[in-house]
Amino acid sequence: MIEVQVKKRLGGFDLDADFAAPPGVTALFGRSGSGKTSVINAVAGLMRPEAGRIEIDGTLLYDRARRIDVPVHRRRIGYVFQDARLFPHMSVDKNLAYGGSHDRDRVIAMLGLGDLLDRRPAALSGGEKQRVAIGRALMSHPRLLLMDEPLSALDAARKAEILPWLERLRDEAGLPILYVSHAASEVARLATTVVVMEAGRVMRAGAVAEVLSDPAAVGMIGAQEAGAVVRARIAGLDRIDGLTELALSGGRIVLPGRLGGIGTHLRLRISAQDVILAREKPEGLSALNILPAEVTALDEGPEGVAVGLACGADRLLARVTRRSARALRLAPGLRLWAIVKASAVAPDDVGGAV
Repeated sequence: MIEVQVKKRLGGFDLDADFAAPPGVTALFGRSGSGKTSVINAVAGLMRPEAGRIEIDGTLLYDRARRIDVPVHRRRIGYVFQDARLFPHMSVDKNLAYGGSHDRDRVIAMLGLGDLLDRRPAALSGGEKQRVAIGRALMSHPRLLLMDEPLSALDAARKAEILPWLERLRDEAGLPILYVSHAASEVARLATTVVVMEAGRVMRAGAVAEVLSDPAAVGMIGAQEAGAVVRARIAGLDRIDGLTELALSGGRIVLPGRLGGIGTHLRLRISAQDVILAREKPEGLSALNILPAEVTALDEGPEGVAVGLACGADRLLARVTRRSARALRLAPGLRLWAIVKASAVAPDDVGGAV
């Protein structure tokens, strides 16, 4: 368990963050300048809070009232920055050794670094550099790993390259991770818990599927980024049309491409702007994914109405105009149909289930 309570006056606002995170990947999510990096810098010991306490798995790292402030080098925390910060004159092998030698062979295998050991950073792609930086941090035998927007400097192709490795890190390392991001797609794919920050304060915290599908959180997350996380199992493969059939708790959908073998468990991010609502089951549509749903909540904002939906045990999120909300007479308890275009779910929005 990670417990963070930190207060500090920063340039444009007062940082006043208070949250607890269970094991797994906890994403600190919010717009640029919301205080996310300041929080992990306080956890690392790179920034001293003016008040508060920081505790990791029962070990107190900082407590202003008790005058406890463990030095940076004794906190046993790994830190992966936006840029890899590798030593350019050293090989990958020597860069890794600089971090330590803890569980070396396992780390190299887990991150797929075996074929890179003799190369220097100049010969690596952006995604490969970040994998080396993560490996170096892990070899220091940390009790906690901090990751400050590790994908922000990568283009789309390099992000797609490294995301499966981050999923593997999440699933196999057995290490709590604080992951800073302003990209909802990354949070939806990697995180188990999300802490939404705005102007230095925690606005919402909880399980990623619960928070991201909450209509009331759309204003904090951003209308363009809002979307729900659902779990699915591969139930069928259509090799003729190149489609994968997925079983959700509330029905079945199909997505383009082959996403794995039969029985593979996945989790998907479905953007709110890609969900269409209908009071009657539509016919004659090109859209293949039509799911029965029930309205659970409505939240009206400046860019329209966010609609929470129950679809079996899963939660979906839709975003409609005020005019559409009135025309459909949307209200909690209304049963209707949710339509999701198969092409609307991007490859980066499909990841392995935790």
